[in-house]
Amino acid sequence: MNIIESKLPNVGTTIFTTIGALARQHDAIDLSQGFPNFDPNPDLLKLVGEAYKEGYNQYAPMPGVFSLREMISQKIETLYGTHYHPESEIIITSGATQAIFTTVSAFVQKGDEVIVLKPAYDSYEPSIELYGGKVIPVELEGNNFKMNWDVFKAAISSKTRMVVINTPHNPTGTIWSADDMLRLQEILRGTDIILLSDEVYEHIVFDGKGHESVAKYSDLASRSMICSSFGKTFHATGWKMGYCAGPEHLMKEFRKVHQFNIFSVSHALQMALAQYLKEPKHYLELNAFYQKKRDYFLDAIKDSRFQMIPSSGTYFQLLEYSNITDENDTVFAERLIKEHQLASIPVSVFCNEAYNQKFLRFCFAKTNDVLDRAAEILNKI
Repeated sequence: MNIIESKLPNVGTTIFTTIGALARQHDAIDLSQGFPNFDPNPDLLKLVGEAYKEGYNQYAPMPGVFSLREMISQKIETLYGTHYHPESEIIITSGATQAIFTTVSAFVQKGDEVIVLKPAYDSYEPSIELYGGKVIPVELEGNNFKMNWDVFKAAISSKTRMVVINTPHNPTGTIWSADDMLRLQEILRGTDIILLSDEVYEHIVFDGKGHESVAKYSDLASRSMICSSFGKTFHATGWKMGYCAGPEHLMKEFRKVHQFNIFSVSHALQMALAQYLKEPKHYLELNAFYQKKRDYFLDAIKDSRFQMIPSSGTYFQLLEYSNITDENDTVFAERLIKEHQLASIPVSVFCNEAYNQKFLRFCFAKTNDVLDRAAEILNKI
């Protein structure tokens, strides 16, 4: 038997797999993993079918179909005011997770420090550790998960190679303000630190607020790799379609890894998306669509014993349960599945070990009948 020294000795099965299996075992309503239970727009599905029939079934160009990269370039410039050249500064990826992983693998070397803001999406840290980087966690503070900029600044050292940010934020549903971005820009100014900006929920922001992309801030844009997702935007997470945008000198290194990591992604899906993006309402109307679902869910549970601050973005809502039990969130999440047939994600799995707040994350990207059934359960607890 070969003796293998694991490169990720502390990594086990993801919480999403564990909770998903438990939910199926107990026939629970699953509001845990972040995916819609409804289909993409029929117009998009029609375009996909046509692309397959037209013969786009072989390898796409390595960086992606040029017409799709053109549409992404136009979208970013229109929304955020910065031009990314479609040939040299945009690459189509197999979902945003691949874009994140490739960014880390292209730039993080052994001994580099990477600042990760906690709670954090669970793919960041294993990617960093796989390449010998050291994660420097910085906790977002309070029930509203705000950045303490003095703490952040103190975490930067001569070994800091990268900072990872995420807005709109998974799992908390918070968003960054223009002031946050300006503070970040000022702190990083004059350094060689690369910024990895996870913006997969850029088109899901509520209450009339706007998404603060790093692309809006020139110094941040010059050091940033922006990772985004068609799957999140167009209700098709199983397609694993995303993209990365960044300045040419960084994208050059990203491309070196990408060509051997994945090479290219679905040709037909890219052709369909290039056509679909020609109509901006397909992504601009998403804010109102998901705000309606958020409001529907919150109204349905307004008389429950859970406490909530309405999500500002993403399709996740945190519910605070300290009025119900003193149990650890992982224990309560498991009991919620076994005794009440409702699945959620305990927020502590995204945090440092010292985290002790009592939040569960629920995905409201579901049809109203599912949200009604979930609300009925929550109201009885």
